Amino acid sequence: MINYKTSEEVQLIKESADILGRAHGEVAKHVKEGVKTSFLDKIAEEFIRDHQGVPSFKGYNGFPASLCISVNEVVVHGFPSDYELKDGDIISVDCGVFHQGFHSDSAYTYPIGDVSPAVIALLKATKDSLYLGIERAVVGNRLGDVGNAIQKYVEAKGYTVVRELVGHGIGKNLHEAPEVPNYGKRGSGPLLKSGMVIAIEPMVNLGTRNIVQERDGWTIRTADRKPSAHYEHTVAILEDKTEVLTTHKYIEENFKF
Repeated sequence: MINYKTSEEVQLIKESADILGRAHGEVAKHVKEGVKTSFLDKIAEEFIRDHQGVPSFKGYNGFPASLCISVNEVVVHGFPSDYELKDGDIISVDCGVFHQGFHSDSAYTYPIGDVSPAVIALLKATKDSLYLGIERAVVGNRLGDVGNAIQKYVEAKGYTVVRELVGHGIGKNLHEAPEVPNYGKRGSGPLLKSGMVIAIEPMVNLGTRNIVQERDGWTIRTADRKPSAHYEHTVAILEDKTEVLTTHKYIEENFKF
């Protein structure tokens, strides 16, 4: 069952998303070679709590951290740890904020130092596909239109789309109906209506689309251990427009590639 949001509820999600965007910006200042991923997690949690928010992920089904930090072949749900970022790595930072009763969720993948042109191209294509998906997330379209736009774009460039992991509705709960796949047929799936708030999050692999879950029960990596990229926004579908509630602005002010 899809929970349609009132304009007041959309505004509350937007306020949660503002804290989230600025938390991402604080993390971005420290994303560099030699930094432990656990330190990035500490930065995010302190910022969120200092701004009257709660990290959405920490404690969610037992998840131990405020950030999902996924390096190189890890697609999503990686744990922050004592791992120090190395030249040539890529790192997906996924974060959620709960504030005034509502969640927001967004992710960004960073290159560290001298990353191969092929992997930089993967990052850029994945990020571009997110915005192509958002363009299709309008009243009167269907969810399949969103996934199809993402899938067509990245597959035309020779990449693959993860099938087992999808975006999601979001609001009072971190994960709500509907599921938002990054693949699909145009004209298929639930009708998009005003008041839907969804997290769109392409997960795109350089090699095979097949994935493996590690023994920790969380970490998802590519089966062939080739790199994977991940970008995400929370968006509100409104009668006259689609509004991106989260922002990467503060990241991109502090980290250029």
